[in-house]
Amino acid sequence: MSEVEPGGSVSVTVKIGSIEIGVENPFLIIAGPCVMENWDIVYKTARQLSDIANRRKFSLVFKSSFDKANRTSINSYRGPGLEEGLVMLKEIKAKLGLHVLTDIHEVEQCRKAGEVLDVLQIPAFLCRQTDLIVAAAKTGKCVNIKKGQFVAPDDMKNAVQKVFDSGNKNVFLTERGTTFGYNNLVVDMRSIPMMQNHGVPVIFDATHSVQLPGGGGTVSAGLRQFVPHLTRAAVAAGCDGVFMEVHPNPDEAKSDGPNQVPLAQVEDLIDQILKVRELVKSLPELRLPEAGKCMEVAMNAQV
Repeated sequence: MSEVEPGGSVSVTVKIGSIEIGVENPFLIIAGPCVMENWDIVYKTARQLSDIANRRKFSLVFKSSFDKANRTSINSYRGPGLEEGLVMLKEIKAKLGLHVLTDIHEVEQCRKAGEVLDVLQIPAFLCRQTDLIVAAAKTGKCVNIKKGQFVAPDDMKNAVQKVFDSGNKNVFLTERGTTFGYNNLVVDMRSIPMMQNHGVPVIFDATHSVQLPGGGGTVSAGLRQFVPHLTRAAVAAGCDGVFMEVHPNPDEAKSDGPNQVPLAQVEDLIDQILKVRELVKSLPELRLPEAGKCMEVAMNAQV
């Protein structure tokens, strides 16, 4: 199998159904409620996001989880489960014509999920789980691997290679913050071009990046007010798309409420994202040394 070949930019054409990810294509936004609470919330959110995408002319993939397997407390709501969740996502595809994404946690889930999903997502905590990545890749569907909060950007080339070696080049990576002490995350914007050096698109997770893991005792807390700031910065840094969790009433959401963007506010945020994206596209390309090489030189420098 071909190896990951760093080149300072995306070298693999990644497709999600009819959507292509890349600079010359409409900007990609992956959005939806954190977890499937009920059909009404799922459908309402998907319909409004679809309407916004049609008006603003960006590519949309709808996301919602059938199971939040890594909740802080055993008593927290996890979702409807695989079977019911896939039924909801199949209905979203049929009724609204949207491509859909959700996270999978076990090898046994991949086959059934691959029959419905357009993208199988590997959660950040599982980004080193070889069997899971290989099983997702072998479905033939696009695979999104979230960078673990504990993983260096350059090390994600190994996760990409696992997909490539499984016969699938339809893979992209997602930046979602790095552990910064206890119950806190920080985003290093250098990680975006560094992971693009692995030859695949990089998406920025706008809402999990403001999460305070376990910061609420039995739940995770978050700093929703910083979502616009980090998102604008990530788009300016050249990310290939944005992932955000959206809910009609985040303060009443059953999972990750403090991080989710209110559905009523999401169009204004998307307008900002698209304006920054157009500005970045208009700038001349700077042929700087590869990010990976810069890091290597810095680490080997003599003081």
